[in-house]
Amino acid sequence: MHAPSLSKHRIAGAYALSVLVWLAAAPLISWQMFSLERMEHLPVAYHDLLLVYGARYLTVALLTPPIFYFVNRWPVTSGAVLRRSSAYVLGYVPFSLAFALLRWLILPPWLEQTLSFGPRTLESLISLTYGTFADVLFLYLSVVVGAHAYTYFVLGQRQEIERLELRQSLAQSELQTLRSQLHPHFLFNTLQGLSTLINTDRQTAQTMLFTLAELLRTALKHGTADLVSVREELDFLKAYLYLEQLRLGKRLEVRWRVSPEVHEAFIPQLLLQPLIENAIVHGVSSSQRPGWVQIEASTLDEHLHVVIRNSVGGVSQPGLGVGIANTKARLRYLYGDDATFEFAVVDGQGAAAHITIPAFRTPEENGTGSHEETLRCGSLLSMTSR
Repeated sequence: MHAPSLSKHRIAGAYALSVLVWLAAAPLISWQMFSLERMEHLPVAYHDLLLVYGARYLTVALLTPPIFYFVNRWPVTSGAVLRRSSAYVLGYVPFSLAFALLRWLILPPWLEQTLSFGPRTLESLISLTYGTFADVLFLYLSVVVGAHAYTYFVLGQRQEIERLELRQSLAQSELQTLRSQLHPHFLFNTLQGLSTLINTDRQTAQTMLFTLAELLRTALKHGTADLVSVREELDFLKAYLYLEQLRLGKRLEVRWRVSPEVHEAFIPQLLLQPLIENAIVHGVSSSQRPGWVQIEASTLDEHLHVVIRNSVGGVSQPGLGVGIANTKARLRYLYGDDATFEFAVVDGQGAAAHITIPAFRTPEENGTGSHEETLRCGSLLSMTSR
């Protein structure tokens, strides 16, 4: 019952729009013809011409939706140009006959000789059919061309939507792939560090195992959601750095420069951990001297700014390239041009990774913030948790 009702509403809407558009031209055409008749000093009334042209364009309005329907079903496409073009050329014959009949039924024929309405007779119907041949041909071609333009526009819009949906699906699939790389990569590197302590410090190795179990439980708790609060991400980093401090001892110093207002903002899950890991593996562990890692986080101009700094010393073994490449790819898929990532090594100052992303927050944290930001945050959260 619902589908027929919807179909009737669409048909009624199409006819209403067609009548509105075509009848809007009747007063202008009538006034133009009235002015020409007056210049010839012919005794014609404007309201008569308004009736004549109103009846003409009402007739065209009644015939327009069926043509749009046929064009939508059978447009002239590359695979059937000749056949369908010929069909629309021949379609002028039934259109002109239908136009004459409807026009004849709506209003009696207008007689140019007497500038008045004549009787409805078979002869006047035939005369109306022949007498409006050129005008009706122009109107018919206008409707057919307009219907094709509208059909191709709708088709183009539909194809663009399908391309965007496909692009979003591919991006989501790529995000899942990138995220799936993090857990085994993180686990492999942590277990590798743990293996060095098993034979030398069993108590510390056992503590590391318990801490690692809690870390994995935290990572799995978020499931497929790609965004977590900065507070949760920092808690994860603190636990991970605790593991590294157990392994490295006094060789690792951790510095925190985190502003309180960043805690409720959202950040991609495990975005910072690979960067911290790179800082330790390629910066601190490779040096014989004590090293440091510094985590900075602040907000400015509705953006979240995170900087991971670390000391540099010695020569490290080349890694798998997961950390920086994964970070760049995830930021690109999640935020597009709204996010930036920079990494640089400065002699004497260490290495620094700079991340800037939109500072999305929960609606409660937004308080009196803009409704638009809340909607954008909800949209991004929805997309990354499918």
